[in-house]
Amino acid sequence: MIRRVVRLLLAVVMVASAAVAVTVTTASTAQADGCYTWGRTLSQGATGEDVRQLQIRVSGYPEYGEELAIDGEYGPLTAAAVTRFQEAYGLPADGVAGPRTFDQIYALQDDDCTPIHFTYSELNDCNSDWSGGAVSASTAQANALVNMWKLEAMRHALGDAPINVSSGFRSYDCNSAAGGSSTSRHLYGDAVDLTGSHSLCTLVQRARYHGFSEILGPGYSGHDDHAHLAHDPSPYWSAPSCGI
Repeated sequence: MIRRVVRLLLAVVMVASAAVAVTVTTASTAQADGCYTWGRTLSQGATGEDVRQLQIRVSGYPEYGEELAIDGEYGPLTAAAVTRFQEAYGLPADGVAGPRTFDQIYALQDDDCTPIHFTYSELNDCNSDWSGGAVSASTAQANALVNMWKLEAMRHALGDAPINVSSGFRSYDCNSAAGGSSTSRHLYGDAVDLTGSHSLCTLVQRARYHGFSEILGPGYSGHDDHAHLAHDPSPYWSAPSCGI
């Protein structure tokens, strides 16, 4: 009888131990995601589509005043951006993208790959098919996606308070109706105008840390009522009322 009790207790302990082991293993493995699932740990020297997908998600964490290239090559600048992303979310900051980094990204994105606090419709109040601009509809939409991830990083840095987008992609017709410049980055899908709960100066000052190369705001002609953030091959910042 005593032996039976001992064997039973040992069996219970073994089952409990196995359950704990399974839990630990599962916790260290990144979960599948409805948008995109990474299948390997990424570090410097890696190349490929999975690197490019990662770069989109960490595009809001470049060096101050810089933009991160979305080129599918995991170089030192990508590693530095991953490190800053990890620091922002309290993860071990080693510049290596593994399961914990990917799980944090999965938690931040919806199944259409947009970050949870921004939507395609929010960045396009012009037309639903993204056509009629200076680039193809697919390129305009891809540019807008990168901008949304930059905004997500900026939103998190500002205490996760909402950021309101007042304008995004514009076709030539929409841009003309809005009185926009004929060379506006809105035509490319990579410009956003912001208003909202933060002061405009807070927005333009913070944008310098999150990969926007064109920053216009208060004090710049026509921009006293919004902050304009964009990608521009020729970087330009001007918001004199905010010290920029």
